[in-house]
Amino acid sequence: VPATRVELTVSCRQLLDRDTFSKSDPVCVLYTQRPGSHQWREFGRTEVIDNSLNPDFLHKFVLDYYFEERQNLRFDLYDVDSKSPDLSKHDFLGQAFCTLGEIVGSASSRLEKPLTGVPGKKCGTIILLAEELGNCRDVATLQFSANKLDKKDFFGKSDPFMVFYRSNEDGTFTICHKTEVVRNTLNPVWAAFAIPVRALCNGDHDRAIKVEVYDWDRDGSHDFIGEFTTSYRELARGQSHFNVYEVVNPRKKMKKKKYLNSGTVTLLSFTVEAEHTFLDYIRGGTQLNFTVAIDFTASNGNPSQPTSLHYLSPFQLNAYSLALRAVGDIIQDYDSDKMFPALGFGAKVPPDGHVSHEFPLNGDASNPACRGIAGVLEAYQCSLRRVQLYGPTNFAPVVNHVARSAAAVLDGSQYFVLLIITDGVISDMAQTKEAIVNAAKLPMSIIIVGVGQAEFDAMVELDGDDIRISSRGKVAERDIVQFVPFRDYMSGGPGAGLSMAGLAREVLAEIPDQLLSYMKARGIKPTPHPSHVP
Repeated sequence: VPATRVELTVSCRQLLDRDTFSKSDPVCVLYTQRPGSHQWREFGRTEVIDNSLNPDFLHKFVLDYYFEERQNLRFDLYDVDSKSPDLSKHDFLGQAFCTLGEIVGSASSRLEKPLTGVPGKKCGTIILLAEELGNCRDVATLQFSANKLDKKDFFGKSDPFMVFYRSNEDGTFTICHKTEVVRNTLNPVWAAFAIPVRALCNGDHDRAIKVEVYDWDRDGSHDFIGEFTTSYRELARGQSHFNVYEVVNPRKKMKKKKYLNSGTVTLLSFTVEAEHTFLDYIRGGTQLNFTVAIDFTASNGNPSQPTSLHYLSPFQLNAYSLALRAVGDIIQDYDSDKMFPALGFGAKVPPDGHVSHEFPLNGDASNPACRGIAGVLEAYQCSLRRVQLYGPTNFAPVVNHVARSAAAVLDGSQYFVLLIITDGVISDMAQTKEAIVNAAKLPMSIIIVGVGQAEFDAMVELDGDDIRISSRGKVAERDIVQFVPFRDYMSGGPGAGLSMAGLAREVLAEIPDQLLSYMKARGIKPTPHPSHVP
């Protein structure tokens, strides 16, 4: 999958002055880390700007951006004193660390950070601006009709459909669209269809587009009626006399002197608009709201025993904490207030020991939000000491809890992500399906991480990748659930290193498309972002 490409522009203000007779001559060096590695590798350098403590570097860094990965960046600044490429020969001016998500998730994708690293000195600030590189994201919507097509069927009229091909550099053709079949007519009107401009002409507006018209036959031996060629530039003129095409069958034309055509095809309408991306919405100010729900049912095992999935060891995090950290660390870059509601379900809670399926981990029912992922972990550990693990395992209450928040902001300014961590034994499947079908209309997604060794058949069913989930005959309008078994990311062996980056990737990969599907279904356009302010 080609990643989104992001261009970073670097500026600094009030850099340290290291030169005696003039100002510093700064250069910025960017380092990145491979996923799962802690080693910094040099990615690139800007140009050197002479005599400036407030440089705006012209050289830009172009990076592949993945929402579902934590992409660590390090910016080092040096005052260049000679032609040597060896950085140890130059004066260090300070450095800054951040993630690519942090820059992208900031207001207008502009992040300011203090430079640090020179003891006892203020090193100034670095300003990082991220812009998505457009790679022709236009989508064209076209509608065609035809007139007086040749009759191909012995009993009845033809059943016409059209096939579109774009031409390649080498003169060959690649299929890029097929219309539906309109039954039993020589004057069909096909439904409008949307197609990326890239798919239609690969960005070259004058390249030939070939269209073939067929009569559909049940046995697959469709009869060729005729063809015509056009180009994106011609189609873009819209409905006009230029866009009425004669459908010609070359074999008939060669055989018959009087042959004119096998009918005509008319372009009824043409519109084009830019396909909005996940980053367009993030830059436009859409915030991701992250809520955590943790399974406190007795099937997890007694928390004081090392075999329990909730066991709090002084030496390592348990599966619940690890899954929470892996997903939370990435999502928090897109949530400006870093306050995360955290709920538990399936436990008997104080003071009276009633069973609750949506209790606040921090004990504050009026505001279950915790500060940062660290705050959620702390509240989770406190809850384990306060409540009694019980049952049954009901998901519907926490799904509905987040759905109520999501239903209050349908304008696209906020999108809600619910992370449920569970040992997977669910008791209220019917109610949960109903809750998910209702939630699919709202700006929300649900991530389920299954911990432990249970069979997760029910979770796979909720995921709805293969069969879209339904309740009482109503089918969910979007697929909003992503399920991942935690054990797939526990690498065995003595080092037992956990592939948490892999877990986060798997869990979060579908969120950008799920957010887009909500915005598209509601016709919500991203807020245009203000351009770069120095």
